[in-house]
Amino acid sequence: MAGLVPAIHVLQYLRMTGGYVYILTNRPNGTLYVGVTNDLVRRVFEHRSGFVEGFTRRYGLKRLVYFERFENIRDAIQREHNIKHWSRAWKVRLIVATNPDWDDLYDACTK
Repeated sequence: MAGLVPAIHVLQYLRMTGGYVYILTNRPNGTLYVGVTNDLVRRVFEHRSGFVEGFTRRYGLKRLVYFERFENIRDAIQREHNIKHWSRAWKVRLIVATNPDWDDLYDACTK
């Protein structure tokens, strides 16, 4: 029976096909948080509602200012890892290139 547990875990992982990398902030040019998820709307809702303890809740990071969609969750995880190691200036340039006014994109991604 114990040998089946890893197989179940692999099947759950394979169901998570697509993924998103996202950046949250508290205000334009404010504190930045880079995350990854397979369900962007659910995850940002959790951040906005304060369900997620830690960094985002402590600093009030509720504004979705950037996201990318990936067909494969592994690609999204790799991209998140890369962006997290970027300098702040690079992250800001990434946001400003697609969202120069630092608008909250949450409503746009729920439609």
